[in-house]
Amino acid sequence: MSVNVLAAVLVVAALVMPNSVVRLGPEKFLRIPGEAVIGAALMLALPRRPRIVLAAVSGVALGAMTVLNLLDMGFNQYLGRSFNLVLDWSLLGDAESYLEDSLGRTATLAAAGGVIALVLLLFVLLALSTVRLSNLLARHTGTATRGTLIAGVVWITCSSLGLQISGVPLASDRTASAVKIQARRVADTLRDEAEFQKVAKVDAFGNTPAAQLVPDLRGKDMIFTFIESYGRSAIEDPIMAPGVDSTLDARTKALAKAGYHAKSGWLTSATYGGSSWLGHSTTLSGLWINNQQRYRTVMASDHLSLTKAFKKTGAWDTVGVMPGVQKAWPEQSFYGLDKVYNAFELGYKGPKFSWSTMPDQYALEQFQQRVHGRKHDKPMMSELILTSSHQPWAPIPKMVGWDQLGDGSIFKGIQAAGNKPADVIADTTKSREEYGKSIQYSVTALTEWLERYGTDDTVLVFLGDHQPIARVSGNHASRDVPISIVAKDPKVLDKLADWNWTDGLRPAHDAPVWKMSAFRDKFLTAYGSTPHPKKG
Repeated sequence: MSVNVLAAVLVVAALVMPNSVVRLGPEKFLRIPGEAVIGAALMLALPRRPRIVLAAVSGVALGAMTVLNLLDMGFNQYLGRSFNLVLDWSLLGDAESYLEDSLGRTATLAAAGGVIALVLLLFVLLALSTVRLSNLLARHTGTATRGTLIAGVVWITCSSLGLQISGVPLASDRTASAVKIQARRVADTLRDEAEFQKVAKVDAFGNTPAAQLVPDLRGKDMIFTFIESYGRSAIEDPIMAPGVDSTLDARTKALAKAGYHAKSGWLTSATYGGSSWLGHSTTLSGLWINNQQRYRTVMASDHLSLTKAFKKTGAWDTVGVMPGVQKAWPEQSFYGLDKVYNAFELGYKGPKFSWSTMPDQYALEQFQQRVHGRKHDKPMMSELILTSSHQPWAPIPKMVGWDQLGDGSIFKGIQAAGNKPADVIADTTKSREEYGKSIQYSVTALTEWLERYGTDDTVLVFLGDHQPIARVSGNHASRDVPISIVAKDPKVLDKLADWNWTDGLRPAHDAPVWKMSAFRDKFLTAYGSTPHPKKG
């Protein structure tokens, strides 16, 4: 009897389980699943062999839906969206790499093995449970038939009257609804790809002659920098904001003393909690790239990225500094970068800081030595991706004397003395506190670099790629990220007068908010580019 009860509890729990951590609660499992009523009726009507086959297949299918629900939970918790059955399998490999960088290979292999074993066990247990319950129904046909009819009447009554417990409907069709949602999501994804291919072929500046692209920035050393996970929450959340805001204000004053001024606003990112490359590509392409398929489509196209616009003019040499890139990076062509320095080309001999291959301060010093500080025939257009504020925010680098950086060995002691990733990952409050500190570090490193090495012709554009994970930013946080443009030449910022951005590095709460995909065209237009549309 106890085994039968456990089988029934397992099946019912799988049928009514929500797909979001914030929706978990005992009331969610005290519901009547309509799928169970229909399934019982089918089992009672079938002969033995078809009944067992259907029961086993139903158990496996329920296992698959449970796995998808769990994936939805994880994606909602970390990326602020549900799992996409078509596009997101590749991200599981990225998650494994992230865990390996944060917790080590042994712990990651153990975790991966444990997850695989649990998934297989779930499939087996649900299949055995549904078969066992179907046999139980067959042995007690009369009682089972009456019970199924009563359950059906109760379900219909609860559904018709909208009866609830703690605000949750008693009549559940959770699994049937989830199947519909997944099917609709797959269809929408396939349709979206076909439509997006047409959108990506249209480009307001696709046929603009070189001489008519960013003429008002000629002679400037342009630097576009993305700060990992630098989101609105860092500036407005009560736990992170005091430290971050203090840093932004102090760095605004320090830059002003060095002759630099800034204007700041907000952009709504195309991604959340991760998948940074979607934020990078959305900002620089002017297209809304919110999934992996769109990203692949754009990277394979000749759509004009903002960085490639500088290359197209012939007036700039272009370079990328990408300490997070550790393998071949074909996207270099789309971004129009003549040279890219990856994690292995910056001479770093120090320790990794979890996922981040090197501290931002070191990467910036190498940018100075290898690119910005060298004599060159043309001004430079550079794209930098800073990684020290990448989760799990442990350990976090500390600023050292710029003249002491050397090959990065100085960071060995700092890394060893820092927090352990496992301690921070498991503590939400600690994660929020350490996240804020990591943003303070990255902003300080970048602005100190500018204060130390910038020239009259240096123009810095820096922004976040996305908000941090929901556990840090909150389950209802916006997708907004800060963006700042910093320059010494007042004419550069004068061009943005009608943007109504906030003076300084900290955007006001009511500063304008644009979609991230709007930035490319607004930037090109502000600095004198003439639209010559390319139509698909």
